[in-house]
Amino acid sequence: MEMDLEPDWCLYLKLLSRMKLTDDDSVRVSMDTVDATMMAITWSTPDPTNASVVEYGINGFTQMVTGRMIKFVDGGKGAVVRYIHKAVMTALKPGAKYVYHCGNPKYGWSEVFYFINRLEDANWSPRIAMFGDMGNINAQSLPRLQREAEMGMYDAVLHVGDFAYDMDSDNGSIGDEFMRQIQPIASILPYMTCPGNHEERYNFSHYKNRFMMPGDEDGNNMFYSFDLGPVHFISVSTEFYFFVQYGIVQLFRQYEWLKSDLAAANKNRDKRPWIITFGHRPMYCSNNDHDDCTRYESLVRVGIPFIEKGGLEKIFFENGVDVMFWAHEHSYERLYPVFNRKVYNGSIANPYLNPKAPVHIITGSAGCQENHDGFIPDPRPWSAFRSDDYGYTRMTVINATHLYLEQVSDDKGGQVIDKLMIVKEKHGSYD
Repeated sequence: MEMDLEPDWCLYLKLLSRMKLTDDDSVRVSMDTVDATMMAITWSTPDPTNASVVEYGINGFTQMVTGRMIKFVDGGKGAVVRYIHKAVMTALKPGAKYVYHCGNPKYGWSEVFYFINRLEDANWSPRIAMFGDMGNINAQSLPRLQREAEMGMYDAVLHVGDFAYDMDSDNGSIGDEFMRQIQPIASILPYMTCPGNHEERYNFSHYKNRFMMPGDEDGNNMFYSFDLGPVHFISVSTEFYFFVQYGIVQLFRQYEWLKSDLAAANKNRDKRPWIITFGHRPMYCSNNDHDDCTRYESLVRVGIPFIEKGGLEKIFFENGVDVMFWAHEHSYERLYPVFNRKVYNGSIANPYLNPKAPVHIITGSAGCQENHDGFIPDPRPWSAFRSDDYGYTRMTVINATHLYLEQVSDDKGGQVIDKLMIVKEKHGSYD
């Protein structure tokens, strides 16, 4: 089984080799969607090599796997060619620390990297950093995130769309630089992603090639799911609603897949009670622009106009999704539990104690060259807290019933400006 993942268990990567690899090279790893004994690794080179090899082990390079190489041609006028290598490390022990390097004996090896393989047991408390809209320029949150990742504060990262601004720019050189920028994080942590609007060029070709997701061997699947601790995570593409020139059939394909995936996740809630989704464009927001989330009937929320098919809110509500993470708006906003624009708080005293609808979090302020997105003067009834500080979100899934969230402000030197505890004594449909 070959997997191309940048997102999930990413590892500490920096390329150094006996025959030194060029500055265009980059290395990434990610966890398999189901099997905790497997970890995928991808790396890119500007030139073809005769083999794609990873040597790895707990105490030295005691294991080896040979993967495959894919030729990726940028869609721009320069037609720049890159070679992306994929391999899957197998027979891994859950919770063990592994070292590895990639390359081959003829063309040289990367420097040695490490990762800690995830636990197979659902009864542990993963710690996750999440954010969206981080560019190659003005990546405000990146230094602090790198430091915290290297300190061992997280077990995974969710990047909720919009990378580099843009990965295709300058025939992909901006994308190359961005991948090098996130490498210290993406190499030691699972760096899970979803596509955003800034990935649209050439039918999302840079995203599909640079970020291969769990179960996505052909690079064409922009939605997927994976398990981590007591959580079933689902990544969706909101871009199917807006770039229909690439085929509206993908929207309905995602919707049918969602029904099947959610049904399976609900049958497994005794083991993994939390269901958490992430996608780029929110269903709700109180920003003062004219994005989809500012409209009464958001496409992401209700689906295609007139036929009203493919909307995500109803299917997420019916299947008891607990938390939804979004980005796109260059701000942070926490919502009260909401469905169909109506607040469904758990109680007057504590809205997040057994909430009667999903909790939405918008975290799109990690930093890029575009400006902050402002807010309307009077927040909507479902808006609980909002900030346009640069920053990112931390989440700790404490156990089957308690989930803790906090928002970090880079403008305020890493201060936590918002926090909440979601308590769900029973998971499942809100009907």
